[in-house]
Order: sequence, then structure tokens, then C-alpha cells
Amino acid sequence: MLGEPQAVDLDPLDLESALLRAAVGDYAAEAAVLLLADSGHWLPRLQGAGLITIALDADAADGGPWAAVQWADLDGALRRGAIAGSGGQLRLLRAAASLAEGQPLDLADLTAGLDREELVLLLAALSHAAGSHEHDDGEGTSAGPVVPWPLRD
Repeated sequence: MLGEPQAVDLDPLDLESALLRAAVGDYAAEAAVLLLADSGHWLPRLQGAGLITIALDADAADGGPWAAVQWADLDGALRRGAIAGSGGQLRLLRAAASLAEGQPLDLADLTAGLDREELVLLLAALSHAAGSHEHDDGEGTSAGPVVPWPLRD
């Protein structure tokens, strides 16, 4: 690969790994990435629209790239039609942006427009962002997340 690395050069798993590498330790940012990845819709679209940037880190233990969604550019991309989705998919994108960057979100609108699968993803993201996967049961063992991430196909 010549020149600067581009997000479009990464396969889906490598892209998700690069996004998580940059988010690790910030539960809300991790939840945003996992919400986008688990939805199955957004990462390829954001990648194709140039809304994900990557950077190489020679000091990284695995030598892999870091990636970031350009959250501030989402509204413009949606207005231009560079990215699109169903009502529920758009709500999940907004939820991810709110988790990652604190963008305002109307919870009544958000929850009213989700189907059951999307609601499970949202609840898992909120559970992760709250750090429930790190909580213990009071006896020193992990209580597990309040709402676990669903298994992927």
C-alpha cells in the first residue's frame, strides 16, 4: 500500500479492531463502536463515505492501526445522502454518536422507533457504557453485564 493508509483499505474485522483500539478504556466510546459494528449496517457505510479515519501507531503492541469515526461530519453526510439507513438504523447511529461524543438525543424518539433487535443492541450499548460488565456481585465475582451483547451470526 503506497501513501497514507485509508479506512477503505481495511476489511470489516480489521476496521472494527482499529476503532476499538482507539476506544479501549472509555466504556461509552467502546459501546458506540460495538453498537455500530453489531448493527451490521453502519461500519461499511461510514467506511465507504470516508467518515472513518485511520492512523498507524508504530508503538502499538500489535502494530495495528487506530481508527476514529468523524462524528462531527455525520449530519452533513446524512443531508447529502452520502449515508442512509432505515428509521431504526438512523436512531442507532444517533445513539452511537451520543455515546461517543455526547451529541444530544431525544430518548422518547429514540426508543419509539426501534424494533426488538435494535432495542436489544441499544440496551447492551447502554449497559456497556455504564460499565456493568465490570460490576461484581458483591462476593468478588463478576455479575456480568446487565444486558449482554447479542451473539453475531
